[in-house]
Amino acid sequence: MKALALLLALTTVTAPAFAQTTLADRNASLKQEVQLSYKRGLGYLGKLQNAETGAWGEAEPVALTAIVLAGFMSDPDRKFSDPLTPAQEKGYAFLLKNAQPDGGIYVKARANYNTSLALMALVMSPKADDYQQIILKARRYLIGRQVDLDEKGKTDNPLDGGIGYGDEKGFHADLSNTHFALEALKYADVYLADKGDALKNEPKLNFAAAIEFIQRCQNRPESNKQPWVSTDAKDYGGFIYGPTETRGPKVDQNGRTAMRSYGSISYAGLMSFIYAGLDETDPRVQAAITWLSENFTLDENPGLGPEGQFYYYHTMAKSLTAAKLDELKLKNGKKIDWRDELTHKLLNTQQGDGNWVNAKAGRWMETDPILVTGYVLMSLGHIYHGL
Repeated sequence: MKALALLLALTTVTAPAFAQTTLADRNASLKQEVQLSYKRGLGYLGKLQNAETGAWGEAEPVALTAIVLAGFMSDPDRKFSDPLTPAQEKGYAFLLKNAQPDGGIYVKARANYNTSLALMALVMSPKADDYQQIILKARRYLIGRQVDLDEKGKTDNPLDGGIGYGDEKGFHADLSNTHFALEALKYADVYLADKGDALKNEPKLNFAAAIEFIQRCQNRPESNKQPWVSTDAKDYGGFIYGPTETRGPKVDQNGRTAMRSYGSISYAGLMSFIYAGLDETDPRVQAAITWLSENFTLDENPGLGPEGQFYYYHTMAKSLTAAKLDELKLKNGKKIDWRDELTHKLLNTQQGDGNWVNAKAGRWMETDPILVTGYVLMSLGHIYHGL
């Protein structure tokens, strides 16, 4: 359960002594609201498990099952020592059943994406020790999938250092999959660090290469010389999907195509920098936080409107948690408590039967209530443990 302890450690920011009582009083009510909402969400998901296989969802059963299980493990009412329920046992059995000889955990496609989410779910389980060999193999698998094209050992290709979906034979990498992999490896390494010499002879991710990849996705001319980098101050510090492609808007700038920063992937970029070893003193991290602060909104995914809006909420919660930020300073100088703002947004969008779904845009499977409800529960878990 060390990985769950990590969740608490990441969200612990000590408030000034004079403020602690006020914060505790204010947060007590909000925590109760989160607990009630969380319980309704778990109740909804519990009814949708495949009774035969133990899985949730059909489109990406390993990833969706892992997201749901992570939601259950992050339940505010759950104690670290609580045993798994029979339904949770079946869910974990489904993940273990899909552990492949190469170490990945997947059915067929998008092997890296599925493995990252499954690995995180496994280390969050109270039975993680029983899965330790599977965890080690999945960790090795993800590290082995870090892209290194052209001359080996040199970051001489824009994709070097990143990780992709896993079904492109190593010729693709993007920031979304990279951030999922870095998150899973962070959880796994914290868990394994408590297991004696478990990591002594294990491979390590090339974090220097990962940082170079991440900065190649950032709109910051000082550290990114890719030809698409925007010169518009409105984009400075934000991120795009990958060093050579975007899922967001493009614009003509003096006869060349620039790629605009957008919300969800910018939170993924911030978290990736942090889990790759950078901190708040680094100018790349500072630029990311400034862009996110100045573009903060809960009405849309900045740059994409309603598309990927719940993925945006999910990356917001875990990235600001990893950055240990309690407040964001908006462009007008106002400071906002992002946990309070995001919690109320999520509670107000919960459906009557306990689920969440993106009713405005279906891109990236956000019409799937299992996926979206899983995103929200994981977000609320990060928020609750930080209150």
